[in-house]
Amino acid sequence: MTTIERATREDAEEVTEIQARTFEDDNKLKPPGCSMEGPPGYNSVSWNAEWIAKTPYYKIVCDGQIVGGIIIFDRGTGCYELGRIYVDPDLQNQGIGQQAVRQMFKSFPGARKWTLGTPSWAIRNQHFYEKMGFVQVRETEVDPDLGWSGVEYEKHCTYNRSQSQAT
Repeated sequence: MTTIERATREDAEEVTEIQARTFEDDNKLKPPGCSMEGPPGYNSVSWNAEWIAKTPYYKIVCDGQIVGGIIIFDRGTGCYELGRIYVDPDLQNQGIGQQAVRQMFKSFPGARKWTLGTPSWAIRNQHFYEKMGFVQVRETEVDPDLGWSGVEYEKHCTYNRSQSQAT
C-alpha cells in the first residue's frame, strides 16, 4: 500500500538520497547537449530540510519504506503547484506515483487548480501527468544554460460538497 505523509526534518537525508538517484537516473534520457544538472537542491540535505520546514513536502511511503517525495507550493486562492514528484528509479512503473498523486489531490480538497512544469525531453513525465488529468498549456523557450525548453501543465478541479475531489 502506498501513502503520502508529511515529511519531517528527520526524513531529509533519506528523501534527498532517493531524489538524487531519481534525477541522476533521468540523465540517461536527456538528449545530447543538455545540462546534466538536476532541479535546484535535488541532492542537498539542507535544501530539502529547509523546504520540509516551510512548504507542504510529503514523503511517499510504500510498505513502510520511504520510496519518494512530493513538494507542493501554495500559490494562493486555491491554486497549487506540484513543484516536484519523484519515485525511486528501482520502483517506477508500479503505480506508486499515480497512487501518491491521487492522495495529493484528496489532501487538498479546496484546490481549484494545479500547475506544474516538466522538461520538454521528459516524455514519460508528460505521459504520466496527462494520465493524471493534467493538460499541456504551453511550452517555454529553450533555456540556453539547460539546453531544453519546458512544458507547463494545468489541472482544473471541481468542488463537490459531499466529497471533495479533483476532476
